[in-house]
Amino acid sequence: MKRSILLAAALAALGLTACDKPTVVNVPPPPAGLPGPAGATGATGSQGNTGSQGNTGDTGSTGSTGSTGKAGDGTTVIVVPPPASAPSN
Repeated sequence: MKRSILLAAALAALGLTACDKPTVVNVPPPPAGLPGPAGATGATGSQGNTGSQGNTGDTGSTGSTGSTGKAGDGTTVIVVPPPASAPSN
């Protein structure tokens, strides 16, 4: 009985270690002709000249005022909303 337990334990250990194979991933090299990493940033350029201040443009002319409307005839219209409907259950 001792031998059978020892033999079963040895076979189980061998069986479990045989399944533990690491996966090897081969990363292909980058194809030739591709640009490399970006270089350092260059120096900042000088600031350009400001535009002339005296040339702001002309103001447009004022539009004409509309004519006065006619006086009302004295009637008042009152709009009454419809009665609220009963809630539906």
